[in-house]
Amino acid sequence: MDRYVVFGNPVGHSKSPAIHRLFAEQTGQTMDYSARLAPLDGFTDDARAFFQEGLGANVTLPFKEDAYRLCDVLTPRAQRAGAVNMLTRQANGSIRGDNTDGVGLVRDLMNNAGVVLKGKRILLLGAGGAVRGVVEPILEQQPVSLVIANRTVDKAELLAQIFAGLGPVAASGFDWLEEPVDIIINATSASLAGDLPPISSSLIQPGVTVCYDMMYSKEPTPFCRWASEHGAALALDGFGMLVEQAAEAFTYWRGVNPDSKAVLQTLRQEMAAG
Repeated sequence: MDRYVVFGNPVGHSKSPAIHRLFAEQTGQTMDYSARLAPLDGFTDDARAFFQEGLGANVTLPFKEDAYRLCDVLTPRAQRAGAVNMLTRQANGSIRGDNTDGVGLVRDLMNNAGVVLKGKRILLLGAGGAVRGVVEPILEQQPVSLVIANRTVDKAELLAQIFAGLGPVAASGFDWLEEPVDIIINATSASLAGDLPPISSSLIQPGVTVCYDMMYSKEPTPFCRWASEHGAALALDGFGMLVEQAAEAFTYWRGVNPDSKAVLQTLRQEMAAG
């Protein structure tokens, strides 16, 4: 049986095994995919042990930078992101690292929600690893501007410098922002704590601005509730991003394209039912 895992700590809540099980059933693939709790101080050893037999792994918090350092080969987008969420054992035994988070975000926005990114004013909140993984795929869609905003402006400025050659990207502090934008993407961890990023509601143009939270839960996240209360055209969570980044990995590993929309719909229904 071809073996795959998702590494994390904690990892028991992960939807990745359910997603890949549905992909496998849908496409007639025979594979085993499970969640694997890695020690906080022992990810590298655990991953190397798994790859003695296993073929591929997804990586979630807090190990994406550890996974980056583990790799023998990195895709260009993983190199620029400085983080890896997908590992593959290649035929020669080397470990290939990729970052599919940004592809997942863009596909969810464009394919599942019908949101156009080209020519749009996009605001990206946060400057951590989640942001690094999505800047390049967003810029590939040719927005008119991409502003990375963060409480610590120096971190946002560093990211803007790293990706400056790929498109119109700039940095900002949260409290500098006033003018409405077309798309706001929350990549901070505020929703995990039930909080909101410290931004003004003036950034939302009612009926126009699309708000997207990379976090997700059964109920709307605080950011999505805030967006809806201030008239956002759409208030979307990150569950579709999770499914789409998994679809990118599944296609690479198995050589077949799953119907990610159908899987997303099934899992949304299951989540709503508890």
